[in-house]
Amino acid sequence: MSTEAALFRLLTWLSPSYPIGAYSYSHGIEYAVEAGLVTNSATLIDYIATALEHGGGRCDAALLVAAWGAARDLDHARLDEVADFASAWRSTAELALEAETQGRAFLSTTRAAWPQSELDAFAASRVGAVALPVAVGLVAAFHSVELPAVLTAYLHAFAANLVSAGVRLVPLGQTDGQRALASLKPVIERVTVAAQLTPLEEVATAAPIIDWCSMRHETQYTRLFRS
Repeated sequence: MSTEAALFRLLTWLSPSYPIGAYSYSHGIEYAVEAGLVTNSATLIDYIATALEHGGGRCDAALLVAAWGAARDLDHARLDEVADFASAWRSTAELALEAETQGRAFLSTTRAAWPQSELDAFAASRVGAVALPVAVGLVAAFHSVELPAVLTAYLHAFAANLVSAGVRLVPLGQTDGQRALASLKPVIERVTVAAQLTPLEEVATAAPIIDWCSMRHETQYTRLFRS
């Protein structure tokens, strides 16, 4: 596939306008704001950088790499294993909801707008849930989009969505939001490289404060977001 064709697909699939409901999830930031842990641009950047490098972003990147490789090899049994692993590897109910509802919407929309026979075959045979990073990884492989580009685009979308949530919740100005996203570029680059070098079975995460915020969000009295 040409670079231009791959770029067009990634810009479409990971655009905020792609109808997967990403705007309705904050990954625990809503509670972090209420608890006074995220109060300004600097603390928002710290929170998202931690999620990217030590939490859900690192986990998602590893899952995406594994799904992409299995789909490239047309190994449907391995794809099922990765999808099952992704469903089990969520620390809270809301983070599982965040990953699985977006994954389901991503597959449904992509099958309708970008039909592809291998994708249809996988969807027809898959019984369980498919988390978003697995869905993006297998779709990209079935459409012959190269892995480094997919990883960078996915992690950028992950970070951009959380920046957008933080801008609305703190609140911050739009320029502050763009500064925050720009400052996360080195983190995204490190996670992109690490995800391609570390086998899925050796990946670990360590972001207990984010897990705690997510669990507290489940019972937060007033909520704008679903996670």
